[in-house]
Amino acid sequence: MIHLKDIAHGRSGDKGDHANIGIIAFTPAGHAYLARELTAERVRDWFHALRPARVDRFELPRLPGFNFVLRNVLGGGASDSLRTDTQGKVLATALLEMPLSDPPDLMDMRPTAEGSEA
Repeated sequence: MIHLKDIAHGRSGDKGDHANIGIIAFTPAGHAYLARELTAERVRDWFHALRPARVDRFELPRLPGFNFVLRNVLGGGASDSLRTDTQGKVLATALLEMPLSDPPDLMDMRPTAEGSEA
């Protein structure tokens, strides 16, 4: 078992009551794996406690990643919500903790030893 953070990084934010989570794979092999494994349904299930009205997944043009839009998860948004994270800033960190099945080509999905991404 691995965690999403082992093969990708992420950023998140908000637009009103909706949260955006961008997930970028470290390598093309990781991107291919995430294309199969990191579906909108899995992300919706991972954030079930926030009760998203809908989760949409979008390809990121020219990047090895995806943008997930979680609809109606911020309790009304920054100015209307009493939630701790009204702008969804920690949602990428939460998603990076998602466990994934151990892929057979894991070494091809990690950053290179020099710290650069493939």
